[in-house]
Amino acid sequence: MNFHLLAFDTPGGLGGWLSFAPLIFIFGVFYFLLIMPQQRRQKKWQNMLSELKNGDKVVTSGGLKGTIIALRDDSLHLRVPPDNLKIEVTRSSVVSVTTADEPGKVEK
Repeated sequence: MNFHLLAFDTPGGLGGWLSFAPLIFIFGVFYFLLIMPQQRRQKKWQNMLSELKNGDKVVTSGGLKGTIIALRDDSLHLRVPPDNLKIEVTRSSVVSVTTADEPGKVEK
């Protein structure tokens, strides 16, 4: 009996490629569904941070809402209502920016 001829022993080495095909497919799915969208979000966030300017209204990752009054290399100074507190936060803590007042919103 010759047991050396198995189903995976195909001439030309095609069996080697077929055994890696599912792994390549899974990596492709992960890249297009997870890695590529994350890279896009990261690039968009970096662009947003580089375009910050005085007067922009921002929200930090800690939930603070304030207006930028000064910019530094790695930090920025915010004026936070209602008592106009002035605080310093890192640029990387900024989550979103609103340059204009939202319609229908009344500030006190």
